[in-house]
Amino acid sequence: MRPTIALQVVYSLIIINKAGGLVYQRDFHDGLNKLSINDYLVLAGTFHGVHAITRSLTPSALVTSTTPPIPRSALTGIEVLESALFRLTCFQTVSGIKFLLFAEPQQPNVDVIMRRIYELYADYVMKNPFYQLEMPVRCEAFDRHLVGYVRAR
Repeated sequence: MRPTIALQVVYSLIIINKAGGLVYQRDFHDGLNKLSINDYLVLAGTFHGVHAITRSLTPSALVTSTTPPIPRSALTGIEVLESALFRLTCFQTVSGIKFLLFAEPQQPNVDVIMRRIYELYADYVMKNPFYQLEMPVRCEAFDRHLVGYVRAR
């Protein structure tokens, strides 16, 4: 009898600008329930707000009179949210862009996947002379390379 291999799936990617607006959404697999575009807009704004609140919730045990103050850039919000059926991983860039990746809970090396997605974003979106910051991402080269990378893993 063959051992069963757990399917390792990346379900979806959402990119949120620094103001909390949805700038990109792409489904890679049919495992998650389908949402309307309005639901994705609400999800982006809600996550942005919750992320900002959790960023300010630094435990007081970390801050003492003998330690230097924690720089604002070192404070992070929600980085991972897990359920029995999916894991949401958030990567925030220095400029405030948030990448939300929905994947199987058992998906290994999510940090490597996020880093590669960010590299693709930097190469094909940020270096595109026609792209305007904070606006929706409409770049065929980014779509093509992103889908190729996610499906080839």
